[in-house]
Amino acid sequence: MQRATNNKRSVRLYVDADITPKLARILREQGYDVISAHEVGNAEATDEEHMAFAAAQKRILLTCNARDFTPIFEGYWFAGQAHSGIVVSEQLEIGEMLRRVTALLDSTATDEMHNNWKNLAEFAR
Repeated sequence: MQRATNNKRSVRLYVDADITPKLARILREQGYDVISAHEVGNAEATDEEHMAFAAAQKRILLTCNARDFTPIFEGYWFAGQAHSGIVVSEQLEIGEMLRRVTALLDSTATDEMHNNWKNLAEFAR
């Protein structure tokens, strides 16, 4: 896989309420453009609202809720609605989640994620 160029400035990530906002803070400290649902007042938002927010903000959505986001992704797909992508993960401890998300952000271009779905397990070492 070819390394994406200038990812820290181009890839934008939205971490939904299933994931600790600490992840977003740590990633921002490392230079990534990441916000958490908790930080923007979306902690109680529905899954559909998280998806709509991420799409409107042109951010890739990161969630640990693949089961509920699968039909949302399919709904966007079949309706021809654009979004910046969804990344799903199992619940992981913060260190492993950070390693995998960093690998994702360092190797994936924004346009590669457009209307796409990835599993964070792809980025395990």
